[in-house]
Amino acid sequence: MSIAKAITQDIYETFQKLANVEKHSYRYWRIRILYSTIIGYAAYYLVRQNFSMAMPGLMEEFGYSKVELGWIVTTFSIVYGIGKFFNGYLSDRSNARYFMSIGLFLSAIVSVFMGLGFGLGTMAFIWGINAWFQSMGWPPAARMLTHWFSPKELGTKWGLCASSHQIGAAVILVLAGYLIDIFGWRSAFIVPSVLALIFSIYLFNRLRDTPQEVGLPPVEEYKGDGVNNESSERITIREVLSEVFGNKLVWYIGIANMCLYIPRIGVFTWAPTFLKEFKGVTLLVAGWQTAGFEVAGLLGGILAGWFSDRIFSGRRGPVGALFLLGLSVCLLAIWLIPKGHPFLDTLALMVAGFLVYGPQVLAGVACADLTSKRAVGVAIGFTGSFAYAGSAISGVGIGAIVETYGWPGGFLLFIITSLIGAFFFSLTWNHRSKNLSPEEKTEATD
Repeated sequence: MSIAKAITQDIYETFQKLANVEKHSYRYWRIRILYSTIIGYAAYYLVRQNFSMAMPGLMEEFGYSKVELGWIVTTFSIVYGIGKFFNGYLSDRSNARYFMSIGLFLSAIVSVFMGLGFGLGTMAFIWGINAWFQSMGWPPAARMLTHWFSPKELGTKWGLCASSHQIGAAVILVLAGYLIDIFGWRSAFIVPSVLALIFSIYLFNRLRDTPQEVGLPPVEEYKGDGVNNESSERITIREVLSEVFGNKLVWYIGIANMCLYIPRIGVFTWAPTFLKEFKGVTLLVAGWQTAGFEVAGLLGGILAGWFSDRIFSGRRGPVGALFLLGLSVCLLAIWLIPKGHPFLDTLALMVAGFLVYGPQVLAGVACADLTSKRAVGVAIGFTGSFAYAGSAISGVGIGAIVETYGWPGGFLLFIITSLIGAFFFSLTWNHRSKNLSPEEKTEATD
């Protein structure tokens, strides 16, 4: 009897050790995937938002107008929007590790050619190619998040991962400001390209597609919550039609995303030029001020995800709507602050960044909530196409409006679209993740 008891005890201790190893391994891989994705997608921005800092230099050297440079921004946005949909579908049928790494590598190669200083048409073509490779970045990142983190924690983790937008943008705004000041606008394309090439190799080394790829069970088993709706097969066209195109809530999020991207990309793209022309600061100061917009956006994205998880029980609509209402007030303040108050300008830009990046994060989380893990890349790509329709308006549209009506005309458009975005977010007010179990949905509504 004592021998049987001893054997039983040994077996129990062995399984306990195995369970502890698995738990430790899962914790390690989740942390690794999260910080690697943040670093990797931040690197995408090094060879993406450098163009906005180079715009004043291009205008001075070649005499381009705001409308002409706006066409380059619009070309990028149109190609990016189309690419995000198609690459969203492809990422759901591919290994996220390969997909994301290759996209960054190719984007870095293309960005080098922008620094060679071709004509306007050639630069628009090159930047359009870069847009396609840039669209390979976020869909696989979103796919990995839904596989490594459960629905009840997804808003917070998504917000943390989405901080990569602000980290990368803030770094390139400050770095490009110094590079342009010392070496000229071409250096803002060439130096970040070298850095992005290095990060693409780092990304390939660190990422893994799913827990199963490293011998771990699905995240729902590890966390003990949610419903595992994953299949070994990849998404089908029928699922795309039913879960994405046939889902009115995804359409609401897409329209809201389009509206919020007009002020988001509009302010980010044109802020250095606006601050230099309308507020009278130097480009270096404008770079720091716009970086404040991005840094505050980092906190806004994280807190918006946390609010939606903890305070609104996984409902993204209320937080998105309230943030966009606040953004409309803040944009009015940026417009009305008189010249000669750089501190107030910086503070207002930071509040605007906080408020606009919260809904941007929640739009992606809502797509994951309202579809399935198999369809999240497609849904992100679909709503991303709406977003970059808004971004396209922020290019040549804002350029034309400002040249005709001045900067007040541009800010009026930002304010109106913020209010429309708040309305469409509010249409999803009571909806939560379909990946939660029925018991969890009941608990959250009690």
